[in-house]
Amino acid sequence: MSLPIAFLTWDEIDAAAPQLSATMRAYLTQVATTLRPETIRGADQGLRCFAQFLIEEHPEVTTIAQVRRTHVEGYKPWIAARIGKDGGPITANTRAHRIGHLRTFFIRIHDWGWPDSPPTVPILFGDLPRQEQPLPKALDDADAAKFLRAAQGLKRQLGRVVCEVLIRTGLRVSELTRLRRDAVRQIGAGHWLHVPVGKLLDDRYIPLHPQLVDLITDYRDRFVDPTNPLLLPRENGKPMDRHGVTRCLNNAAAAAGIGHVHPHQMRHTLATQAINRGMSLEAIAAMLGHHSMDMTLRYAKIANRTVADEYFAVTEKVEALYAQDDSTALPASAAGPEMARLHREMHQRMLGNGFCTRPPALDCTFESVCETCTFFQTSIAFRPTLQAQHDHAAEHDQQGRQQLFARLLGDLDESAS
Repeated sequence: MSLPIAFLTWDEIDAAAPQLSATMRAYLTQVATTLRPETIRGADQGLRCFAQFLIEEHPEVTTIAQVRRTHVEGYKPWIAARIGKDGGPITANTRAHRIGHLRTFFIRIHDWGWPDSPPTVPILFGDLPRQEQPLPKALDDADAAKFLRAAQGLKRQLGRVVCEVLIRTGLRVSELTRLRRDAVRQIGAGHWLHVPVGKLLDDRYIPLHPQLVDLITDYRDRFVDPTNPLLLPRENGKPMDRHGVTRCLNNAAAAAGIGHVHPHQMRHTLATQAINRGMSLEAIAAMLGHHSMDMTLRYAKIANRTVADEYFAVTEKVEALYAQDDSTALPASAAGPEMARLHREMHQRMLGNGFCTRPPALDCTFESVCETCTFFQTSIAFRPTLQAQHDHAAEHDQQGRQQLFARLLGDLDESAS
C-alpha cells in the first residue's frame, strides 16, 4: 500500500521527540555554514523524513544514539512505499537523495565525535538505490534547424532571444535569468558572455555568435531600461523565470511542429552538435561549466558520428574475415586494405572540399549538414562545385543529396536571372 509522504514540521518533531530534533537541527546549523542552500534543503527533508519514520514506527527511539541497523532496514521499505507529488510511487532518485543525506548525517556526526552518535554508522553505501540516469534527449539536426527557424519567426522578440541564446550557448535556465546587464563583454575582436557564479559556484566566459550580440542589443534597446541590473529581463523589467523560459521554447517548438521541448534539451543539443563535429571534450566541459569529464560525458554523449567513425574503420576488415572459410582466412592485420579502399571509393560522397567515406549501411543524420544549416550561404561563384556535387550524387543514386543540390542550384539560377 502506498502512502503520501507529508513531512512533519520541526515544531511537530520537537513536540514528539525533542532529543531527536535537537541533534538533527544542530547538524543543519553546522552544515549551513559550508554547504549551498539547495543542499541544506535536501538535508532538511532527508532528516525530517527519517524523524517521521521513527516517530510513527519506533516511538521508543528518542535519541539518535539509539538508531541501529534494524531501523535503517525498516526505513528503506517504508520510504519506498510512499507516493510522490505526482501521485505515483516515489522515484528511485528521490529515495537515493533522502537516504544519501541521512547517511552523510550519520557519517559526519560520527566523525565529529558527537556524544549522540550511534556506535557505528548504521547506513551503508549499498543502501542507496541505484539512480536512473537516462541521457537527456537532444534535438537531432533536422529538428534543431526547424526549431531555430521557427524561433526566428516568433512575434515576441524576447522569445526569439531566449530560444537563440539557450541553443547557441548551452546556458542553464538559472544562469540565463541571472545574467547581469554587463554580461556581454568584448575581448579582443570577439564578444563573450560572462556567466556569473551559479550552480557549481564558479563563473565562466562563453564565446558569442555575432548574430546573438545583435539580437541581444536590439532587444535591450527596444525594451530594457539601461538601469535594469539584468541583461534580459521581461518587457516589464521584471526577471524571467523557468516557466516563462519554457513557454518561449515551446512556442517555437509548436511552430516548428517538433512537440514539447524543455530548457535543458537546448543545452544537450548544443553539446551533442559540438562533439559530433569534432569539438574536444575539454572545450565542451569549459563551455558548459562542468568540473569533471564525467559530467560532460553525461550531458554530451558521444553520439552517432563519433562512435560510428571508429566502428566502421574496422568493420571492413572484420567482414572480410567472416567472409572467408577457415582455410583462407586472412590475419586481422592483412584483411584486405585494398578491397576496403575500393569499397569506400565506390560509395563515397562528394563534398565541397573532399569526400565522405561513410559506409552505405550507416544512416547518417549529418548528411549535407552544412548545406541544410540556417547559416549556410552560397553564391554563383560556387555553382561549379555545387553542380559537381549534384552530378556525383546522381551517378551514385544518392537521391536525397541530388534533390538538395538541385534545389540549391535552382535558387542560384533564380537569383541570377
